Amino acid sequence: MNETVKRAVEIIKSSNTRDLRIMEVCGTHTHEIFRMGIRKLLPENIKLISGPGCPVCVTPVDYIDEAVMLALEKNAVICTFGDLVRVPGTSMSLALARGKGAKVVTVYSPLDATKYAEEHPSEEVVFLSVGFETTAPSDCISVKTAVRKNLKNYSVLTSNKTMPGAYRAMKDSADAFLYPGHVHAITGTGILKELLSEGVSGVVTGFTAAEITTALATVLKKTETGKPFFENCYPRVVRDEGNVAAMKIIDEFMEPCDAVWRGIGEIKNSGLKLRSKYADYDARIKFSLPVINGKPNPACRCGQVLQGKILPSDCPLFGRACTPEHPVGACMVSGEGACSAFYLYGGNK
Repeated sequence: MNETVKRAVEIIKSSNTRDLRIMEVCGTHTHEIFRMGIRKLLPENIKLISGPGCPVCVTPVDYIDEAVMLALEKNAVICTFGDLVRVPGTSMSLALARGKGAKVVTVYSPLDATKYAEEHPSEEVVFLSVGFETTAPSDCISVKTAVRKNLKNYSVLTSNKTMPGAYRAMKDSADAFLYPGHVHAITGTGILKELLSEGVSGVVTGFTAAEITTALATVLKKTETGKPFFENCYPRVVRDEGNVAAMKIIDEFMEPCDAVWRGIGEIKNSGLKLRSKYADYDARIKFSLPVINGKPNPACRCGQVLQGKILPSDCPLFGRACTPEHPVGACMVSGEGACSAFYLYGGNK
């Protein structure tokens, strides 16, 4: 253990700060905190709560219903990342749709989807574009590739989200945020300084145990000042200006829109959709999809988990009707989900 980490652990263990709620927004943070036993370092009055930073977890039921409709009624080939296949829709997941004859192809990159479309010109291919600012650039590159290669059989179904609106929506659920380093490696720190001016506190951190521990110690020390704060604890990756090239391609191909977050509701200007210039590659327009009002399982408490109102283990379905093998809610499906982390690492104890 290096001296910086030792000092951070000492600060955490000796802290006499007030009761404090710290929200780790990113699912990767949640899993790493559990995996490395970081929760056990914290005094009883310091609570870590998991926020809406898992892209699969916040993807709404409506979106899954749209994907199922495309697959079963529009005969489209669905290309998607693996986690999304088992996320429940109103009546079924894509996994169940596959059992009814839908063609669902697991890919590891949006460019895998454009390659599939190029190799199968007689099939309509739809890529499920889900994620935050970290994945949006590659989604845009896939559209740029389709335009360049004139792939008329390729389109994307967007459910991309941006984090600033979520921070503002969640600000009353936490006293400070652990901001996800990979997001702000793209967007920079400007929005976080804006939030500071609004009285919202937080620190940007990386994903190793040492980085997270140091960030938590920073939160505790800064809290003692009694003033709102922002600190970049991940300067080797996160710069004030962010990734200018990545933001430029997002702006070229996408524009802000209102977006529904599973369990939370609509957050203004928290989503991204393709600009009208690229409407030919927008699956909703291309296939004339109707507005779908999905119905989540009323017993699922994912929304309250994502807002930090309850722990996953407070849900009556947790570990009983809802497990990673048989998920009821999206938070149990994803490898970044809070319910999955609690289940895997014994957070129900």
